[in-house]
Amino acid sequence: MEINKQKITEEKNLKAANGMGMLFLCIIGLLGSVALFIAGMSVFEGALQGILAVLSIIIFIAACIGFGGLKVINPNEALVLALFGNYYGTLKNDGFFWVNPFCSAINPTVKKYVSASAGNGAAVNIGGEGSKKISLKTLTLNNEKQKVNDELGNPIEIGTVVIWKVENATKAVLNVENYKKYLSIQCDAITRNAARRYPYDTSEGGDERSLRGSSQEVADIMKGELQEKVEDAGISIIEVRITHLSYAPEIASAMLQRQQAAAIIDARQKIVEGAVSMVEMALQKLSENEIVELDEERKAAMVSNLLVVLCGNKDAQPIVNSGSLY
Repeated sequence: MEINKQKITEEKNLKAANGMGMLFLCIIGLLGSVALFIAGMSVFEGALQGILAVLSIIIFIAACIGFGGLKVINPNEALVLALFGNYYGTLKNDGFFWVNPFCSAINPTVKKYVSASAGNGAAVNIGGEGSKKISLKTLTLNNEKQKVNDELGNPIEIGTVVIWKVENATKAVLNVENYKKYLSIQCDAITRNAARRYPYDTSEGGDERSLRGSSQEVADIMKGELQEKVEDAGISIIEVRITHLSYAPEIASAMLQRQQAAAIIDARQKIVEGAVSMVEMALQKLSENEIVELDEERKAAMVSNLLVVLCGNKDAQPIVNSGSLY
């Protein structure tokens, strides 16, 4: 069904008739047509009998067709209707309504349930087309983890979750083929694009954005880009979150060793800085308090011993010198 896009730029809120009143009227029509047919057959004769029979049949058919216009809309649901290929309107208010029975609901995401019958293997439709209503509730799209290269070319695995809802049911149904698949594909593209623009982690001393260090900021950027892509589909993006982020299995062990080495180097650097500060403080205190006077050779030996004790991985074993220092 091809719809003119100029007619769906704005959503038309359909004002439908009350469903209970039309239901009562259709029931009255059915009962009245049956009573009219019986009365025409038993009371009247001749041409009048035929006219009443035809009239009762027309009323009966009209009442049966009228039942097809009854629609029930639950809270946070919408129903997009088309009449003979033209956009007719959208039911968004919850309640029981009656619309033109020749209107057809549109929802490309609903599939027919088909089963193969036994014997000749012919396909038989057993489930109909299901409900054509559009859910306006807040939904979650779990974008499974996918492998992609980051800015530095390292293979990583990243997964996201998108919290979204249909803001404009008319655009969601008529502007794209399948708004759920459309959102999923756009989410995949945005995730891959974001992963390629940023490194997994910042370099040493670097302040640039990274997927691990600036995950919330990157997620906000992804949200803005995704919202721009799905605007024509009438979808509102509420939040985007990065739920999974890791190196690919083939380089995970190597990157772990690299991180461990970087951590060891940082720890050693802190230890050396602290040891030098402590040695400097010790020499200063000895000199200020005039506890002992050390020449350059003794100072060098003391500094060496203190650095070995303070920077060593194991506890130092003291050696007691009972003789002269020389």
